[in-house]
Amino acid sequence: MELFSYSSSKNKSEVQIIFENKSYIGWVYFAKSPRKNKPCRLRFESALSEKLKQTYVMSYMRSIENGLREGITKYSDMKIEEEIPFWEFLDLEFDAETRTFHFTAHYVQKPIFLELFKEIVNSHVLFDIEGILSNKDGIRIAKQDWKSKDELENEIDAKNVVYNLIDVNNKEIYIGEADSLKNRLSGKRSEIPNWTHYRFDSLPNSLSRKERVAIERLIIRTFASFFKNSKGVDTMGVADYQLTNKKIDS
Repeated sequence: MELFSYSSSKNKSEVQIIFENKSYIGWVYFAKSPRKNKPCRLRFESALSEKLKQTYVMSYMRSIENGLREGITKYSDMKIEEEIPFWEFLDLEFDAETRTFHFTAHYVQKPIFLELFKEIVNSHVLFDIEGILSNKDGIRIAKQDWKSKDELENEIDAKNVVYNLIDVNNKEIYIGEADSLKNRLSGKRSEIPNWTHYRFDSLPNSLSRKERVAIERLIIRTFASFFKNSKGVDTMGVADYQLTNKKIDS
């Protein structure tokens, strides 16, 4: 407790966390008037949280299942660990001299349907369910990484999205919006017919099409200020790519 309170403010102290050779930021929280044997809490940045979800897929899925069961009578007196028995182990070691936690995954339960689980964990689906279960207020946007075009066939369809297309061969970029990602990308895009990669952001269902289009227009105008474009918008020309959108706000 003295170690953390020495350089702390607002009852928290920043620490470093190392997991799989990558560094993350964490915080040790404690009571402003600490009592003897009062436990501390360790929290960390969302990037590490996402990495742990991908590492401990089974525990993550079981926690989602437990959240969905809450309030259902037949599950009310049943511990989910007893019905779905397995254990996973994360070792935490602390180096007091460097104020660094070292996380080590000692035991991980492998999912039976490994590729399916990977697709679900890396998709927007569990993100949406988590938001519903946690009753979080505000706008939560499920952000995705770039994927190659041939991955679209196995993509879990996303609704209410703003998406990005890129043609790495012809150095072109395109921004779009859609009610359904797969429906929109299943056809040809005349503005960027030979696109090679895609990514998307899944917006909350509470946002209307009008609001989605407004976000899309904002992103298009922002990209136009960075890349060459067809409307002659003043650009910094940060790369030799060109934005192929035809509708760009002045």
